[in-house]
Amino acid sequence: MVFHERAAWAGLIAAVVTVGVYIWLLPRADAWVGPMLWAIGTGIAVSILITILWGIAAGIRDREAATASDLRDRDISRYGGRAEYVVLVIAGLVVIVLCALGAEGFWVANAMFAGFVLAAVIGGLARVIAYRRGLA
Repeated sequence: MVFHERAAWAGLIAAVVTVGVYIWLLPRADAWVGPMLWAIGTGIAVSILITILWGIAAGIRDREAATASDLRDRDISRYGGRAEYVVLVIAGLVVIVLCALGAEGFWVANAMFAGFVLAAVIGGLARVIAYRRGLA
């Protein structure tokens, strides 16, 4: 597994952890802001930690291949980025509609949060599938 594929898996795992932390914290809090910030921070930390640990493990086996990158990696990264972009545009449009309808901040923020998480999952899945099956 190459560095960029490991990073895609780390992002997928972090997205699931982020949603799990948010769902677990939200009913236990008086407001939604704290749990959302904690969930985002936890997701970032988990992604970084997994990437570092997998990088160390791969570096022990094959130091040069641990961070090697080629044209295929760049193409797959762009492919996943385009998938993320589409989801974020849709989420942005949903947020604009919610604002236009005068929705409460809770719904606007959660729509954007869901859009970010969904974009991370869709982009990560697109990258992982591209690494496993190719871009053809």
